[in-house]
Order: sequence, then C-alpha cells, then structure tokens
Amino acid sequence: MTITGNFIGGKTSLSASNETIPVYDPATGKPVREVTQSTAQEVAHAIEVAHNAFEGWSRTSPLRRARVLFNFKALMEQHRDELAALIVSEHGKVWSDALGELTRGMEVVEFACGIPHLIKGENSADVATGVDSYSLMQPLGVVAGITPFNFPAMVPLWMFPIALACGNTFVLKPPALDPSASVRMAELLTEAGLPDGVFNVIHCSNEDAEQLYTDPRVQAVSFVGSSGVAEHIYKTASAHGKRVQAFGAAKNHAIVMPDADLDATVNAIMGGAFGSAGERCMALPVVVAVGDDTADKLIAALTPLVKALRVGPGMQKGSEENEMGPVVSAAHQKKVLGYIDKGVEEGAKLVVDGRNFQVPGYAEGYYVGGTLFDNVTADMVIWREEIFGPVLSIMRAPDYETALKLVNSHEFGNGSAIFTSNGHTGRDFVREVQAGMVGVNVPVPVPMAFHSFGGWKRSVFGALNVHGPDGVRFYTRMKTATVRWPSGQKTVSEFSMPTLG
Repeated sequence: MTITGNFIGGKTSLSASNETIPVYDPATGKPVREVTQSTAQEVAHAIEVAHNAFEGWSRTSPLRRARVLFNFKALMEQHRDELAALIVSEHGKVWSDALGELTRGMEVVEFACGIPHLIKGENSADVATGVDSYSLMQPLGVVAGITPFNFPAMVPLWMFPIALACGNTFVLKPPALDPSASVRMAELLTEAGLPDGVFNVIHCSNEDAEQLYTDPRVQAVSFVGSSGVAEHIYKTASAHGKRVQAFGAAKNHAIVMPDADLDATVNAIMGGAFGSAGERCMALPVVVAVGDDTADKLIAALTPLVKALRVGPGMQKGSEENEMGPVVSAAHQKKVLGYIDKGVEEGAKLVVDGRNFQVPGYAEGYYVGGTLFDNVTADMVIWREEIFGPVLSIMRAPDYETALKLVNSHEFGNGSAIFTSNGHTGRDFVREVQAGMVGVNVPVPVPMAFHSFGGWKRSVFGALNVHGPDGVRFYTRMKTATVRWPSGQKTVSEFSMPTLG
C-alpha cells in the first residue's frame, strides 16, 4: 500500500521509525494508503532544515518570491483534478466541494503574488532637517502551521503562501486523517522553483508536534482546530515568546426574519448546513426563526429537502454527483450520532432522523443522513456544543431583539448571518452581532483572500487573523529607521528627548 511520507529539504522520505497509520476512504471505510509517523528527532530535523534555509530565502527579492508563487498557482491549476481526488478519497467531501476548496485556497496564492506591493512599508521624507524616516516589513524566520482535517488543502493555503511570500520558511503538520494533499502541494512548490528546505511537511503525533510551538527556532505558529487545543497552543506558544494565531470551534447562527425571501433562504440554509456534511467551521448549524409562523414555514420547506438529500461517495461528477458525502471517520460518525441521541433525550423535536443511514453498496462508509431538529432551546447540549456534522437545529424567538440576544449569548463567535429584506434590520445586525464574520442573506460569509478571516470570543486566540492584510502583518515584523546623512552641519550633544521638529 502507498505510504504518504514527509517532505523535508526538498524531497519526500519515510520516517526511520518505520511506523505508519492507515488513512481511510470515508466513503468505503477501507484504508486507501498509510502515512508515516515521525519521531521527535525528525520533527526537530525539519525545524533545523527550515532554519538553515531561512537566510537565503529571506534575502531573495520579493519579486522573485512572487514569481515562484505564480508558477505554483499555475501548477495547482494544472493538477487540480489530482489534488481534488486526494481530498475526496481521504476526507470524503463531494467532487465539486473539493474543487471549490482548491479554488478558495488558490485565491490566497493570488493575493500573496502581490507581495512586492503588500510589504512596501511607509516612508516620510524630511521629518526634520536632513532626516528621513521609513519602515521595513521583514520576515520572522521559521514559522509553523498545524491544520485540521476538514480542509486539507484550503487551510494550509490560508497560511503558507503569505508566509513564504513574506520571506519566511515553513514547517507544516497536516492532519493524519487526510495528509496527502499537503505533500503533493510541497512537491509542486519545489517544481515551481522554491528552494529546498523552505517548505517542509512533517507527519507526527500531537505530542511530538509540540516542538512546533515550543522550539526557540520557530518564531510563529498558526493553528486551526478545537477551542481547547487552540487555547492550549496559544498559551504555550505565547509563553515561549512566539506569535500565535489559533482558531477554535464555532456555532454559527442565522436569524430568519418574517420578511425574508423564503425560497432563497431555504436554499441558502440547505447549503450552509449540509455542505461538506456540516464539517466546516463556517457551517450553519443553527437557525433562529423570528416568530412561530416563520419557523413553521421553514420546517415545512426544509423537511422534504433534508429527507431528499443525495448522500453517497464523493467521486461522482456532474449530474451524478451527490450533494453530501460521509463524515471523515468512524470516530467522528459515532460522535455526531451521539449528539443526535442527546438532542432527542433533551426534548428537541426530531423532524428528520439521519441515524441508521445506509448507502447501498457502502455499508462500511461513515455516513450520517441529514438531520433536522425543531424546538431546540439554549439549555440543550446540541445548541451549546459544536457538532460538526449534518445536523440542523431550528430555534424559535418571538422577535428580532430576543433572537439577537440569543445569538450573542453563545461562547463562540466565528460567523453569523441574517436573512431579511429590510435594510435597516440587516445594517443593525451587522453592527450589533458578536461575531467576526457576518452575512446578510449570505449563509457562509467566508471573506475573500484579500480580506482577513477570523472570529470572536472563544473561536479565536490571538490578535491577528489569517490571510488578507492581517496575514501579511502576522508573518512580518516592522522595523522603523530614522536616518540622517552627514552634510557638514554642526551638531551638539542633546540630552533631552529628541523632538526632530
């Protein structure tokens, strides 16, 4: 069976431990390849290789770094189907969703190609007689990324293109559940002209990965995963003097007003709640309907659509494509089914039951059918915790103010949306909702690459968000120079605070 190896110093290699773990196809429940498991010493070696490559890469001009990324984007487009097949076979999402993930990731590459403009810094001539002041945006050094299973290509692409464009070197730890896309992208970067050692991929245990946020040679770490781990990494890495952006869990809400376009809203909710089997940090698992009449209409419209969801393997294309694939693993399937059980136990009304869902010919696949709850309340576990599966909860509120208060009371604040035809209500919601990313009649308001992605509250730890302007700021540090060149003028010693004016 094929083994996905590390990528260190410009070449793939297997761990000297000879240990591997299986990588499963969620559609079939059968292993499709294995992934090497590195030792602590090999993780340290990957950091050392990146450290040694930093001086040469950081002194490469931004224009030349951008040209490498232009080449990389062209290669990504050329190998798009190959990468999508890796994503589908290891994550389970449907084909068009895998292509969409790659497209959104490549948009960050496009943004990073503008690095000569993005790091120009500032300049002020003649801040005093014969004195100029200017700033430099310089790279940090070795930076690390630890990425989640739900976007095996897009989330790494949120990080490393900007980090590399800014002149840093990178060590990536991808998820063990779907590791292969990261290694293939590393190979394409080398083909694009990236020098050996600038980008490295290491597969290892979570314990050995701690070096990525404690080793003194690593200057910054980016993480996406659960809030508990995000907080641990933020505190630990910060205590070791590192820059950190750590993104955690989410429980995104949509308020549906009585004046919303019902058909458009229902279609938007279906995609937001059940796209990628709900395994998105920007999924839409909770709808707060304003008024019982609004809730009843939503339930009536959603029920047949949830029941009719085409669920199955992700490799079908075109008219044969399924709308939703399996969840990523047997363990995650068990977790999601447990949440459905808990919702029933707590008294939510189970309108569509996705348990015991079978896809003919794929009895061992990790499938959960679309699930719809009504009358969910704020004291229920299925409202408080992130399910990360194809489970949609409908809550009821008597008015907009109550709905907004409910949304803002949640501990997570990643994204939120409102569906309305009233401009005043939409504007008020954007201003008042306690979430980092907001949609008005848009169910999944993921910002474009030239804006920054990030939530509020326990959905994020760290001051700077990912990609966009924040991404450039995160991967650079500013140095400001104040310069006077000798011109024959007489000077005297000054012992007070210089004012320069």
